[in-house]
Amino acid sequence: MKHLRSRFAGLIFAAVGIVLLLGAQTTHAEDRQLQTAIFAGGCFWCVESDFDVVPGVVETTSGYTGGTLDNPTYGQVGSGGTGHLEAVQITFDANEVSYSELLRIFWRSIDPTDAGGQFCDRGETYTTAIFTHDDNQAWEAAQSKTAIEEARLLDRPIATVIRPAQLFWPAEDYHQDYHNKNPFRYKFYRLSCGRDRRVKGLWGEDAWGGMAHGS
Repeated sequence: MKHLRSRFAGLIFAAVGIVLLLGAQTTHAEDRQLQTAIFAGGCFWCVESDFDVVPGVVETTSGYTGGTLDNPTYGQVGSGGTGHLEAVQITFDANEVSYSELLRIFWRSIDPTDAGGQFCDRGETYTTAIFTHDDNQAWEAAQSKTAIEEARLLDRPIATVIRPAQLFWPAEDYHQDYHNKNPFRYKFYRLSCGRDRRVKGLWGEDAWGGMAHGS
């Protein structure tokens, strides 16, 4: 009888533990304040990789935005004429990382003075932009741009534009999480494109906001 009681008590404690654990997980999920940012910074593989390592970033998605064509393909965007830019949609927990901090990292992971593309990638598709979802994001983006200009951190005018967010079209599956799916090809591309060399040359120790980046 004592053995049965002991087993019964053990089952009760285990059940209570599971309920408490599930409750804690649910509470944690409810405490998150999920928001979305969209940045165009040249090659979306690289932007996705850089932001995947930022604490508070929940998800990154490579895609296309800013153009007129519905459901564009990589080939169509790359050929030009659609108006789309390669961009990354970032879902983040505002309780862990602020939009202003993401902006700070974004500026310092690109060459914002380049109006013709980014690094070895040339053309409108690879130009830089911040796509804002509301007045608050637009204000914060403008403030961050002005702060860089007034501090004269760069030797040329900023070419990065701030635009209202448009429809974001996720890129094909093989582009998503490319830096993890194809690490050798990705690292070779990033190195040969000169991205890191140029970013470090522009921003020095503050490159990538002082964080380890995703290369």
